[in-house]
Amino acid sequence: MKRKNISLSIVSGKGGVGKTNITLNLAYILHSLANQVIVIDCDLGLANLDILLGVTPKKNLKDLLSEDIKPEEIILSLDKTGLDFIPAASGVLDLLEYESDIQFLLAKKLDTILSKYDFILLDLGAGISNGILSFALSTSLRIVIITPEPTSLTDSYALIKILKNHYNQSNFFILVNMVENQQEAKKSFERLNVACQKFLGIELMYLGYVREDKNLSEAVRQQKPLFKLYPTSEACLDLINIAKKLISFTEKTTLVKKGLNLIDNFKK
Repeated sequence: MKRKNISLSIVSGKGGVGKTNITLNLAYILHSLANQVIVIDCDLGLANLDILLGVTPKKNLKDLLSEDIKPEEIILSLDKTGLDFIPAASGVLDLLEYESDIQFLLAKKLDTILSKYDFILLDLGAGISNGILSFALSTSLRIVIITPEPTSLTDSYALIKILKNHYNQSNFFILVNMVENQQEAKKSFERLNVACQKFLGIELMYLGYVREDKNLSEAVRQQKPLFKLYPTSEACLDLINIAKKLISFTEKTTLVKKGLNLIDNFKK
């Protein structure tokens, strides 16, 4: 079967917007909808996807920087039918920020293993560092996570502005997290979209919203994905709608580039 091989970078202008939980649960949901999925923890400053999963990986992305380690050795299988995870390691961000040889080695090794997946999800750190921007530029699509907080909107605009003005990127999905209802989500999206239309000349794409849900906190405490513990909770139902929208979009459009293009976006 020919794979979709769509890569998604999940980014945010600021921390604390629920980006990692969204990445994790989207991965599980996309897999439940008959897709081969791999999620890569690219938050190289404060990696924590493994904590949310309740696992202690023996090897991680840092080990891949060794010439002797094969990419298959760091993949952790979350499901035997095609849901995989590559853990990151806190404290290696400086290496990727400033060492071009290490950047290229990582990109080359990852490139050899990702073609078999339908969706490649990258959980990126918050902000606008060179490493984060390089990962974001390498993917088919960018999903920007915002909340209704003014600081989230301001910082997300700054991230989009850099990617637009310096790297000519104009396709951004916006997902509004931690909202009370659809009306609050639409209002937050429109505030950001109007600013991007006026000052950057681009139209953002509304991906959807995720409601505040006490079940999410319980899932975090139990170190289990929300989708596994509370599949009918409000937040999970919202994420299922978002996953279906992503699948529909990628099946209909022919304009989305395939795979993960790290080699061209990391400095060589």
